[in-house]
Amino acid sequence: MFYHSLLAAWNHGNAHFLRGIATELIDHGNEVEVYEPANSWSYTNMIADNGEEINNDFYDHYPLLKSNRYDPKKLNLDKILIDADLVIVHEWNEPALISAIAEKKETYSFKILFHDTHHRAATDKSSMKKFDLHDYDGVLVFGEKIKKIYEEERWAKNVWTWHEAADTRIFKPLPGYLKGDLVWIGNWGDNERTKELFEFIIDPVKELKLKATFYGVRYPPKAIKALKEAGINYGGWLPNYKVPEVFAGYRFTVHVPRRPYVEALPGIPTIRPFEALSCGIPLISAPWNDIENLFRPGKDFVFAHNKNEMKDWINKITSDDKLAESLSAHGIQTILKKHTCAHRVDELYTICDEIGVKNILKQKIEK
Repeated sequence: MFYHSLLAAWNHGNAHFLRGIATELIDHGNEVEVYEPANSWSYTNMIADNGEEINNDFYDHYPLLKSNRYDPKKLNLDKILIDADLVIVHEWNEPALISAIAEKKETYSFKILFHDTHHRAATDKSSMKKFDLHDYDGVLVFGEKIKKIYEEERWAKNVWTWHEAADTRIFKPLPGYLKGDLVWIGNWGDNERTKELFEFIIDPVKELKLKATFYGVRYPPKAIKALKEAGINYGGWLPNYKVPEVFAGYRFTVHVPRRPYVEALPGIPTIRPFEALSCGIPLISAPWNDIENLFRPGKDFVFAHNKNEMKDWINKITSDDKLAESLSAHGIQTILKKHTCAHRVDELYTICDEIGVKNILKQKIEK
């Protein structure tokens, strides 16, 4: 598996899913090797913020995983790929590496899949020209909308929808004592949801005088100032495996999707709602269109379509324990029924059968 980073989830949501999938594959008896550039953008920023000791914390939470960090100039693909049965290459790799791995396919007889978890296929089709996928056995995409685009553009011979999911080994309800009302975990980013963050979180918190905390990175000075003025605590970067224990201290959380997903990629919520529901924290979401029926809106979580609706739902959830408990229970139920990393590995096995992958171990090792 070639990804941007296994070790760093600093502004890198794909690491969440990768960790869960890799752990599940190993638990089924497979030998899994994950390769990441030694100085990836996410890793470099994580270390700058936290120091090298943060890696020890990672391995405490993911004892089955290890990272193979490489210097791109010294990467020996022949040594790495000689015994591979399946190779998965994520889209956040250099195009030259994506092509170079595929060139080894005939020599070593492995199967190869491209993993696309970005919105550029819908928002910037011209950028897809840099990917040469003609030797790939297929593409894994994180929503039906992206699948249809790949098929219409004929970018790949096979395309499968492979939604992100919750790593339930990490994301589960935990005991805790109440620290506040609302916690929001997410990155400020590139102004893709600034207006929405004010409408659906910052302004309601200020007007309702809630006790709230934000965690995330890439918050510009204006954002930090706005949080302070609204009485919101800013906690900085939070390692993703620490999220469940933080959720345990708050009444509810909010999902605010980025604008490109709402406008161009209906049906793709990104990984945050999966993880929140898996932890059993009541969730209020800004609008997005669940056209693939991933969840049961109104049962698993509730939609607020504007600031006033958000304030109404906040008042209901914080004053009605039965409503909060019902949302929590239904959300967990839906995750455990169809949205765990174990479900996604089962889906991957089906794909492996279709393309003729050898030696994939499907039975969990008895503990």
